[in-house]
Amino acid sequence: MKFKKALKRIGMGIIGIVGLIILIIVVFVNFSPELGGTISKSQKAKYASSNNYKDGAFENRGGVEMSMGFSDMVKTSIKFFQSQPNTKPDSPIPVQKVDSAEIADYKGKTRLIWFGHSAFLLQMNTKTILIDPMFGDVPAPHPWLGNKRFSTELPIEVEKIPLIDAVIFSHDHYDHLDYGSVLKLKDKVKMFYVPLGVGVHLEKWGVSSDKIVEMDWWEETTLEDLSIKCTPAQHFSGRGMTNRGSTLWASWIIQSSSQNIFFSGDSGYGSHFKEIGDKFGPFDFAMIECGQYNEMWKEIHMMPEETAQAAVDLNAKEMMPIHWGAFKLALHPWTEPVNRLSVKAAELNVKVATPRIGEEYTIGENLQTNFWWK
Repeated sequence: MKFKKALKRIGMGIIGIVGLIILIIVVFVNFSPELGGTISKSQKAKYASSNNYKDGAFENRGGVEMSMGFSDMVKTSIKFFQSQPNTKPDSPIPVQKVDSAEIADYKGKTRLIWFGHSAFLLQMNTKTILIDPMFGDVPAPHPWLGNKRFSTELPIEVEKIPLIDAVIFSHDHYDHLDYGSVLKLKDKVKMFYVPLGVGVHLEKWGVSSDKIVEMDWWEETTLEDLSIKCTPAQHFSGRGMTNRGSTLWASWIIQSSSQNIFFSGDSGYGSHFKEIGDKFGPFDFAMIECGQYNEMWKEIHMMPEETAQAAVDLNAKEMMPIHWGAFKLALHPWTEPVNRLSVKAAELNVKVATPRIGEEYTIGENLQTNFWWK
Protein backbone atom coordinates (compact mmCIF):
# COMPACT_ATOMS: atom_id res chain seq x y z
CA MET A 1 0.00 0.00 0.00
CA LYS A 2 2.79 2.42 0.94
CA PHE A 3 4.47 1.69 -2.39
CA LYS A 4 1.27 2.39 -4.32
CA LYS A 5 0.75 5.65 -2.40
CA ALA A 6 4.31 6.70 -3.17
CA LEU A 7 3.80 5.97 -6.86
CA LYS A 8 0.57 7.91 -6.78
CA ARG A 9 2.30 10.91 -5.18
CA ILE A 10 5.08 10.73 -7.77
CA GLY A 11 2.52 10.52 -10.57
CA MET A 12 0.58 13.48 -9.21
CA GLY A 13 3.85 15.41 -8.91
CA ILE A 14 4.75 14.70 -12.53
CA ILE A 15 1.27 15.72 -13.66
CA GLY A 16 1.60 18.91 -11.64
CA ILE A 17 4.97 19.75 -13.19
CA VAL A 18 3.69 19.06 -16.71
CA GLY A 19 0.61 21.17 -16.01
CA LEU A 20 2.78 24.03 -14.74
CA ILE A 21 4.95 23.86 -17.85
CA ILE A 22 1.86 23.93 -20.06
CA LEU A 23 0.47 26.88 -18.10
CA ILE A 24 3.75 28.81 -18.47
CA ILE A 25 3.79 28.12 -22.21
CA VAL A 26 0.17 29.23 -22.61
CA VAL A 27 0.77 32.43 -20.64
CA PHE A 28 3.95 33.16 -22.60
CA VAL A 29 2.32 32.54 -25.96
CA ASN A 30 -0.65 34.75 -25.13
CA PHE A 31 1.05 37.61 -23.33
CA SER A 32 4.69 37.81 -24.48
CA PRO A 33 5.20 40.85 -26.76
CA GLU A 34 8.09 39.10 -28.53
CA LEU A 35 5.64 36.95 -30.49
CA GLY A 36 4.27 40.03 -32.24
CA GLY A 37 0.81 40.74 -33.58
CA THR A 38 -2.04 38.66 -34.94
CA ILE A 39 -3.40 38.85 -38.48
CA SER A 40 -7.00 40.10 -38.48
CA LYS A 41 -9.91 38.73 -40.53
CA SER A 42 -9.90 41.85 -42.71
CA GLN A 43 -6.20 41.40 -43.42
CA LYS A 44 -6.75 37.75 -44.35
CA ALA A 45 -9.45 38.84 -46.77
CA LYS A 46 -7.05 41.36 -48.28
CA TYR A 47 -4.24 38.80 -48.65
CA ALA A 48 -6.59 36.38 -50.40
CA SER A 49 -5.98 38.36 -53.60
CA SER A 50 -2.28 37.40 -53.51
CA ASN A 51 -1.17 34.57 -55.77
CA ASN A 52 0.90 33.31 -52.83
CA TYR A 53 -2.02 32.98 -50.41
CA LYS A 54 -4.17 29.83 -50.18
CA ASP A 55 -6.54 28.47 -47.54
CA GLY A 56 -5.66 31.15 -45.01
CA ALA A 57 -1.87 30.97 -45.28
CA PHE A 58 0.98 32.00 -47.54
CA GLU A 59 2.77 29.25 -49.43
CA ASN A 60 5.75 28.71 -51.70
CA ARG A 61 5.36 28.43 -55.43
CA GLY A 62 4.39 24.90 -56.35
CA GLY A 63 3.39 24.27 -52.73
CA VAL A 64 7.00 23.43 -51.75
CA GLU A 65 7.29 22.59 -48.05
CA MET A 66 9.95 21.35 -45.68
CA SER A 67 9.90 17.54 -45.87
CA MET A 68 11.24 16.89 -42.36
CA GLY A 69 8.74 14.80 -40.38
CA PHE A 70 7.98 14.90 -36.67
CA SER A 71 10.34 12.04 -35.77
CA ASP A 72 13.19 13.71 -37.68
CA MET A 73 12.43 16.94 -35.86
CA VAL A 74 12.65 15.22 -32.46
CA LYS A 75 15.93 13.50 -33.35
CA THR A 76 17.43 16.73 -34.65
CA SER A 77 16.31 18.65 -31.56
CA ILE A 78 18.06 16.11 -29.33
CA LYS A 79 21.26 16.36 -31.39
CA PHE A 80 21.06 20.14 -31.31
CA PHE A 81 21.44 20.24 -27.54
CA GLN A 82 24.17 17.60 -27.52
CA SER A 83 27.81 18.47 -27.99
CA GLN A 84 28.58 18.82 -31.71
CA PRO A 85 32.14 19.50 -32.96
CA ASN A 86 32.99 23.02 -34.14
CA THR A 87 29.42 24.29 -34.35
CA LYS A 88 30.60 27.41 -32.49
CA PRO A 89 33.90 29.33 -32.53
CA ASP A 90 36.41 28.46 -29.80
CA SER A 91 36.49 32.13 -28.79
CA PRO A 92 34.30 35.16 -29.58
CA ILE A 93 34.57 36.42 -33.15
CA PRO A 94 36.43 39.76 -33.31
CA VAL A 95 34.37 42.68 -34.58
CA GLN A 96 35.55 45.84 -36.29
CA LYS A 97 33.99 48.92 -34.70
CA VAL A 98 32.09 51.59 -36.61
CA ASP A 99 31.80 55.26 -35.64
CA SER A 100 28.33 56.80 -35.41
CA ALA A 101 29.37 60.18 -36.82
CA GLU A 102 31.11 58.52 -39.76
CA ILE A 103 27.86 56.75 -40.65
CA ALA A 104 25.79 59.92 -40.29
CA ASP A 105 28.17 62.03 -42.42
CA TYR A 106 28.85 59.46 -45.15
CA LYS A 107 28.22 60.70 -48.70
CA GLY A 108 30.48 58.35 -50.66
CA LYS A 109 30.01 55.37 -52.96
CA THR A 110 27.60 52.53 -52.21
CA ARG A 111 28.91 50.55 -49.27
CA LEU A 112 27.69 48.03 -46.75
CA ILE A 113 28.68 46.89 -43.28
CA TRP A 114 27.87 43.35 -42.17
CA PHE A 115 26.68 42.75 -38.60
CA GLY A 116 26.88 38.96 -38.91
CA HIS A 117 24.14 36.53 -39.96
CA SER A 118 21.86 38.43 -42.39
CA ALA A 119 22.03 41.91 -40.85
CA PHE A 120 23.47 44.80 -42.87
CA LEU A 121 23.82 48.55 -42.87
CA LEU A 122 23.70 49.73 -46.48
CA GLN A 123 24.54 53.28 -47.56
CA MET A 124 23.52 54.15 -51.10
CA ASN A 125 22.80 57.50 -52.78
CA THR A 126 23.17 59.24 -49.38
CA LYS A 127 20.49 56.92 -47.91
CA THR A 128 21.14 54.75 -44.86
CA ILE A 129 19.25 51.46 -44.92
CA LEU A 130 19.20 48.57 -42.46
CA ILE A 131 18.49 45.08 -43.80
CA ASP A 132 17.19 42.39 -41.40
CA PRO A 133 18.64 44.24 -38.39
CA MET A 134 18.67 41.45 -35.82
CA PHE A 135 20.90 42.98 -33.13
CA GLY A 136 19.84 40.82 -30.16
CA ASP A 137 22.00 38.29 -28.33
CA VAL A 138 19.74 35.28 -28.93
CA PRO A 139 17.55 34.49 -31.99
CA ALA A 140 14.58 33.33 -29.93
CA PRO A 141 11.57 34.74 -28.06
CA HIS A 142 13.38 34.11 -24.75
CA PRO A 143 17.11 33.93 -23.86
CA TRP A 144 16.65 30.38 -22.52
CA LEU A 145 15.44 29.16 -25.92
CA GLY A 146 18.48 29.89 -28.08
CA ASN A 147 22.25 30.03 -28.39
CA LYS A 148 24.09 33.30 -27.88
CA ARG A 149 25.72 35.32 -30.64
CA PHE A 150 29.27 34.27 -31.64
CA SER A 151 30.59 37.78 -30.94
CA THR A 152 30.33 39.63 -27.63
CA GLU A 153 29.64 43.00 -29.27
CA LEU A 154 28.27 44.60 -32.44
CA PRO A 155 30.10 46.95 -34.81
CA ILE A 156 28.12 49.77 -33.22
CA GLU A 157 25.69 49.84 -30.31
CA VAL A 158 22.10 50.04 -31.52
CA GLU A 159 21.51 53.16 -29.46
CA LYS A 160 24.34 54.94 -31.32
CA ILE A 161 23.10 54.16 -34.82
CA PRO A 162 22.08 57.52 -36.38
CA LEU A 163 18.89 58.33 -38.31
CA ILE A 164 17.85 55.51 -40.65
CA ASP A 165 16.04 56.22 -43.91
CA ALA A 166 14.62 52.71 -44.25
CA VAL A 167 14.56 49.25 -42.70
CA ILE A 168 13.89 46.20 -44.86
CA PHE A 169 12.80 42.87 -43.36
CA SER A 170 12.77 39.60 -45.30
CA HIS A 171 10.40 37.67 -43.00
CA ASP A 172 9.27 37.35 -39.40
CA HIS A 173 11.55 34.64 -37.95
CA TYR A 174 13.41 35.55 -34.77
CA ASP A 175 16.88 35.55 -36.35
CA HIS A 176 15.72 38.29 -38.77
CA LEU A 177 12.93 40.22 -37.05
CA ASP A 178 13.90 40.95 -33.45
CA TYR A 179 11.55 42.58 -30.95
CA GLY A 180 14.26 44.26 -28.87
CA SER A 181 16.01 45.65 -31.94
CA VAL A 182 12.78 47.13 -33.30
CA LEU A 183 12.06 48.86 -29.99
CA LYS A 184 15.50 50.49 -30.04
CA LEU A 185 15.33 51.48 -33.70
CA LYS A 186 11.70 52.42 -34.41
CA ASP A 187 11.85 56.09 -33.40
CA LYS A 188 14.86 56.82 -35.63
CA VAL A 189 13.55 55.02 -38.76
CA LYS A 190 11.64 56.90 -41.47
CA MET A 191 10.12 53.88 -43.28
CA PHE A 192 9.84 50.11 -42.93
CA TYR A 193 9.51 47.86 -46.00
CA VAL A 194 8.20 44.36 -45.28
CA PRO A 195 6.46 41.41 -46.99
CA LEU A 196 2.69 41.10 -46.62
CA GLY A 197 1.57 40.64 -43.02
CA VAL A 198 4.85 41.43 -41.28
CA GLY A 199 3.62 44.94 -40.53
CA VAL A 200 1.27 43.51 -37.89
CA HIS A 201 4.27 42.74 -35.68
CA LEU A 202 5.74 46.22 -36.10
CA GLU A 203 2.42 47.85 -35.24
CA LYS A 204 2.15 45.65 -32.15
CA TRP A 205 5.55 47.00 -31.08
CA GLY A 206 4.60 50.64 -31.52
CA VAL A 207 5.52 51.45 -35.12
CA SER A 208 2.98 53.76 -36.76
CA SER A 209 1.14 52.18 -39.71
CA ASP A 210 1.99 55.18 -41.92
CA LYS A 211 5.68 54.22 -41.62
CA ILE A 212 5.10 50.66 -42.88
CA VAL A 213 4.97 49.59 -46.54
CA GLU A 214 3.82 45.98 -47.05
CA MET A 215 4.59 44.39 -50.39
CA ASP A 216 3.81 41.22 -52.32
CA TRP A 217 6.25 39.44 -54.63
CA TRP A 218 7.00 41.41 -57.82
CA GLU A 219 5.67 44.66 -56.37
CA GLU A 220 7.85 47.77 -56.57
CA THR A 221 8.03 51.11 -54.79
CA THR A 222 10.44 54.02 -54.54
CA LEU A 223 12.47 55.59 -51.76
CA GLU A 224 13.19 58.96 -53.35
CA ASP A 225 15.74 58.10 -56.07
CA LEU A 226 15.99 54.40 -55.14
CA SER A 227 13.78 51.59 -56.41
CA ILE A 228 12.81 48.86 -53.93
CA LYS A 229 11.47 45.61 -55.34
CA CYS A 230 9.96 42.70 -53.40
CA THR A 231 10.84 39.37 -55.04
CA PRO A 232 10.19 35.66 -54.35
CA ALA A 233 11.95 33.38 -51.88
CA GLN A 234 11.34 29.75 -50.92
CA HIS A 235 10.90 29.63 -47.17
CA PHE A 236 8.12 29.89 -44.54
CA SER A 237 7.10 32.15 -41.65
CA GLY A 238 5.61 32.23 -38.17
CA ARG A 239 6.64 33.34 -34.68
CA GLY A 240 4.34 31.12 -32.64
CA MET A 241 3.01 27.58 -32.55
CA THR A 242 -0.18 28.33 -34.47
CA ASN A 243 0.65 31.04 -37.04
CA ARG A 244 2.86 29.27 -39.58
CA GLY A 245 2.48 30.91 -42.97
CA SER A 246 0.48 33.83 -41.58
CA THR A 247 2.92 36.34 -43.12
CA LEU A 248 4.87 36.35 -46.38
CA TRP A 249 8.64 35.88 -46.83
CA ALA A 250 10.66 37.55 -49.57
CA SER A 251 13.93 38.52 -51.18
CA TRP A 252 14.61 42.16 -52.07
CA ILE A 253 16.21 44.33 -54.74
CA ILE A 254 17.56 47.82 -54.00
CA GLN A 255 18.36 49.71 -57.16
CA SER A 256 19.79 53.12 -58.03
CA SER A 257 20.35 54.62 -61.47
CA SER A 258 23.84 53.09 -61.50
CA GLN A 259 23.82 50.06 -59.17
CA ASN A 260 21.67 47.00 -58.62
CA ILE A 261 21.77 45.03 -55.34
CA PHE A 262 20.03 41.77 -54.38
CA PHE A 263 19.29 40.40 -50.90
CA SER A 264 18.05 36.81 -50.73
CA GLY A 265 16.58 36.66 -47.25
CA ASP A 266 16.14 32.98 -46.31
CA SER A 267 15.47 30.59 -49.18
CA GLY A 268 15.83 27.11 -50.48
CA TYR A 269 17.22 26.81 -53.98
CA GLY A 270 14.68 27.12 -56.76
CA SER A 271 13.88 28.49 -60.21
CA HIS A 272 13.00 31.89 -58.72
CA PHE A 273 16.68 32.91 -58.71
CA LYS A 274 16.92 32.50 -62.50
CA GLU A 275 13.59 34.25 -62.93
CA ILE A 276 14.74 37.21 -60.82
CA GLY A 277 18.06 37.33 -62.67
CA ASP A 278 16.36 37.27 -66.07
CA LYS A 279 13.88 39.96 -65.08
CA PHE A 280 16.00 42.37 -63.02
CA GLY A 281 19.64 41.34 -63.44
CA PRO A 282 22.52 41.61 -63.81
CA PHE A 283 23.30 42.51 -60.20
CA ASP A 284 26.39 44.40 -59.10
CA PHE A 285 26.25 42.67 -55.72
CA ALA A 286 24.16 39.84 -54.26
CA MET A 287 23.88 38.87 -50.59
CA ILE A 288 22.81 35.22 -50.66
CA GLU A 289 21.94 32.80 -47.87
CA CYS A 290 24.67 30.30 -47.03
CA GLY A 291 24.31 28.63 -43.65
CA GLN A 292 22.01 26.89 -41.14
CA TYR A 293 21.27 24.15 -43.66
CA ASN A 294 20.55 20.44 -43.40
CA GLU A 295 19.46 17.83 -45.93
CA MET A 296 16.25 17.42 -43.92
CA TRP A 297 15.24 21.04 -44.51
CA LYS A 298 17.00 21.81 -47.81
CA GLU A 299 13.70 22.95 -49.33
CA ILE A 300 13.81 26.11 -47.21
CA HIS A 301 17.59 26.59 -46.64
CA MET A 302 19.88 25.92 -49.58
CA MET A 303 23.24 24.15 -49.50
CA PRO A 304 26.46 26.17 -50.04
CA GLU A 305 26.94 24.74 -53.52
CA GLU A 306 23.43 25.91 -54.39
CA THR A 307 24.32 29.36 -53.08
CA ALA A 308 27.07 29.59 -55.68
CA GLN A 309 24.66 28.42 -58.39
CA ALA A 310 22.09 31.00 -57.26
CA ALA A 311 24.70 33.72 -57.87
CA VAL A 312 25.12 32.39 -61.41
CA ASP A 313 21.34 32.29 -61.90
CA LEU A 314 21.04 35.88 -60.69
CA ASN A 315 23.85 37.00 -62.98
CA ALA A 316 25.65 38.59 -60.02
CA LYS A 317 29.02 40.23 -60.62
CA GLU A 318 29.93 39.67 -56.97
CA MET A 319 28.21 37.78 -54.17
CA MET A 320 28.55 37.57 -50.42
CA PRO A 321 27.53 34.58 -48.26
CA ILE A 322 25.16 35.53 -45.46
CA HIS A 323 23.15 33.73 -42.76
CA TRP A 324 26.33 32.49 -41.06
CA GLY A 325 28.95 33.82 -38.64
CA ALA A 326 26.62 34.80 -35.79
CA PHE A 327 24.41 31.99 -34.44
CA LYS A 328 24.20 28.21 -34.18
CA LEU A 329 20.94 27.25 -35.86
CA ALA A 330 22.04 23.97 -37.47
CA LEU A 331 24.40 21.07 -36.79
CA HIS A 332 27.16 21.80 -39.29
CA PRO A 333 30.56 23.28 -38.25
CA TRP A 334 30.27 27.06 -38.15
CA THR A 335 32.85 27.66 -40.90
CA GLU A 336 31.64 24.88 -43.20
CA PRO A 337 29.20 27.07 -45.18
CA VAL A 338 31.77 29.57 -46.39
CA ASN A 339 34.41 26.89 -46.99
CA ARG A 340 32.09 24.77 -49.13
CA LEU A 341 30.86 27.85 -50.98
CA SER A 342 34.42 28.95 -51.77
CA VAL A 343 35.17 25.64 -53.49
CA LYS A 344 32.02 25.68 -55.63
CA ALA A 345 32.35 29.40 -56.40
CA ALA A 346 35.86 28.87 -57.76
CA GLU A 347 34.52 26.07 -59.97
CA LEU A 348 31.74 28.30 -61.33
CA ASN A 349 33.96 31.40 -61.57
CA VAL A 350 31.82 33.30 -59.06
CA LYS A 351 33.47 36.25 -57.30
CA VAL A 352 32.96 36.00 -53.52
CA ALA A 353 33.34 38.83 -51.02
CA THR A 354 33.95 37.89 -47.38
CA PRO A 355 34.47 41.06 -45.31
CA ARG A 356 34.80 40.83 -41.55
CA ILE A 357 31.92 41.76 -39.30
CA GLY A 358 31.95 45.54 -39.07
CA GLU A 359 34.34 46.00 -42.01
CA GLU A 360 33.32 48.58 -44.61
CA TYR A 361 32.79 47.06 -48.05
CA THR A 362 32.51 49.43 -51.00
CA ILE A 363 30.65 47.80 -53.87
CA GLY A 364 32.56 47.81 -57.13
CA GLU A 365 35.89 48.51 -55.46
CA ASN A 366 38.60 45.94 -54.66
CA LEU A 367 37.06 42.54 -53.96
CA GLN A 368 37.59 41.60 -50.31
CA THR A 369 38.13 37.86 -50.27
CA ASN A 370 40.13 37.23 -47.12
CA PHE A 371 39.85 34.15 -44.95
CA TRP A 372 39.44 35.79 -41.55
CA TRP A 373 37.52 32.82 -40.09
CA LYS A 374 40.59 30.58 -40.45
